[in-house]
Amino acid sequence: MCGIAGLIGVTDKTAALEKASAMIAGLSHRGPDGVRLEQVGDHVLAHARLSIIDLEGGWQPQHGAGSSVIGNGEIYNYLELIEEFDLKDRLSSGSDFEPLLHLYALEGAAAFRRLRGMYGLCLVGQDGRIFLVRDPFGIKPLYVAPFLDGVAFASEASVLPGARAEEPAALIEDLAALGYRTGAPPFGVIALDPGEVAEVKEGRLIRHVDALPRTPRLAKAPANESAALVALDRVLEDSVKVHQRSDVPYGLFLSGGIDSSIIATLMARLNARPVTAFTCGFDLKEAADERAHAEKLARALDLDWREVEFGEQDFWRLAPRVAAALDDPTTDFACLPTLKLAEAAKGTLTVVLSGEGGDELFAGYGRYRRALRPAFLGGRAAEPQVKAPYLKDGGTAALNRWRAAGANSEKGLLRQAQLADQKTWLANDLLLKLDRMLMAEGLEGRTPCLDREVADFAASLPDHLRVRGRMGKWLLRQWLAQHCPQSRPFARKQGFTVPVAGWIAPRAADLAGPVSKSAAFATVAVREEVRAAFLDEAQSACRWPLLFTALWWAIHEEGSAPVAALNDLLGEAPA
Repeated sequence: MCGIAGLIGVTDKTAALEKASAMIAGLSHRGPDGVRLEQVGDHVLAHARLSIIDLEGGWQPQHGAGSSVIGNGEIYNYLELIEEFDLKDRLSSGSDFEPLLHLYALEGAAAFRRLRGMYGLCLVGQDGRIFLVRDPFGIKPLYVAPFLDGVAFASEASVLPGARAEEPAALIEDLAALGYRTGAPPFGVIALDPGEVAEVKEGRLIRHVDALPRTPRLAKAPANESAALVALDRVLEDSVKVHQRSDVPYGLFLSGGIDSSIIATLMARLNARPVTAFTCGFDLKEAADERAHAEKLARALDLDWREVEFGEQDFWRLAPRVAAALDDPTTDFACLPTLKLAEAAKGTLTVVLSGEGGDELFAGYGRYRRALRPAFLGGRAAEPQVKAPYLKDGGTAALNRWRAAGANSEKGLLRQAQLADQKTWLANDLLLKLDRMLMAEGLEGRTPCLDREVADFAASLPDHLRVRGRMGKWLLRQWLAQHCPQSRPFARKQGFTVPVAGWIAPRAADLAGPVSKSAAFATVAVREEVRAAFLDEAQSACRWPLLFTALWWAIHEEGSAPVAALNDLLGEAPA
């Protein structure tokens, strides 16, 4: 995992080199091992490297067969591609990105469909064509903006030379009502869609030249549950195996939930030495704490288990860091412990496997089950339940944007709901959180559940192997019952909660006035309602999204330093 930036099709080479150098400097946290910047024809390509595969020879840009490429992420099936296309003697490195150059020489843009991995990349072809490509799930980000007479691109939006939006009202409404954006990112830039293959022609971005399938083609459905379990074991083991491909230490974040328990079970199977696992817990008694269960699971699997505690001091220390790292914002409170885990893992691990995607592929959320029930039994559409009394329209516009963004033509209520979440919540919240929080500490996050082979298998399952009665992820639970019964596979899903309300409560009155006066809410919210959220305990769940948004605005729109932004909101003088 790295940071990439570049300028495509510009005639002012001096300005392009200066801007590319500034952009990649702003991404140095993503690539702490070093920076390379090269002029390739009329283009400038820059790469900040986090060394994972071929530590000596994997520097980018990579060149071969007359083409050049830079990428952020990993192409997991590079070894299989080398063997299938007999590329070994043509390669000059062991990089996972170099084989793509030779595939492009053979197949052109069709080569992108062969990739299995997570990536945002730029390829300058020997045929003069230039592509910007993002992986099918949107695990890795890629942003684009116009620059001079060409196009600029980067792994993070804030380093691009975009036209900063003065009042991104829709973004603020989305954060308040949903917790993540459904439309354009901030700063007047473009975010490539998950699976998008765009082309740059004559200095212009041509979008949706091709789209990699977000939901892969259906595999043959298993004949019965027993056959499905055998096939599931095979596909999950294969995914974890390729996600472990690394020349640096790897481990996992263990929450104790279904998805991370599956990954832990398979990593324990595949590794001779104990796998390092980190779990975060909280200092408030009323908080749901997964450490006790995670420790039992770790002992059963012989993991090298490390516990991390998150407390009130961590909250106030990390809140401004989280807001600063999320240039493309989400109010997801799980960002806080994720960043603390990344801090703890740094120095021990460089690659971290995590369980994002299992709920969306295998139907883990309760809203999916509600969507399958008739209305007279409490059934309702599987869409966000918006409660934003401080918004002038109550969140109606944000919900309508979500419906438009999640619209799809899948057959069946369950598959429609799953794909809607993949297009919105997964890409713009869960995966963005993992990318920004781990990259803030120079770590690579990998998601074995979000693999094309796993997704292909999951898409083939009939509904009754996904949902059974009041249980989601039925087949995954059955697999765990066989392979790791200590994981409590049939326990009721609790969801991951972070006790932010308890940490904010002692300072809520101090925050009420300053947060309500934030320019972020000037056009979309009723200031008195924002203020009331910090004074009324019944609205305590609203406080973190409001505090985060005010912090985000001060840092990214007004240019405040992160700690200074928090001090201003708390009414405190700088330390």
